[in-house]
Amino acid sequence: MPTIVVDVMPKAELLDPQGKAVAGALARLGIDHFGGVRIGKRFELTVDGEVTDEVLATARQVADDILSNSVIEDVVSVEVVE
Repeated sequence: MPTIVVDVMPKAELLDPQGKAVAGALARLGIDHFGGVRIGKRFELTVDGEVTDEVLATARQVADDILSNSVIEDVVSVEVVE
């Protein structure tokens, strides 16, 4: 069955306390390869049947309306993985 993956991230202009905490932990461990960390959400929608343009459009609408909070988050990708 095909799967549609939706990635949601905090808006770039907002603070990401979880990301800051992970960045601090990496620094304490001596890992200095990364300039920052942002933490988001990943949703996997399993599709019954074929992924048509209509199904993909519905997934995008669900991502915007239900899976993300448009005030503080952006839907950064909606893509089909097999």
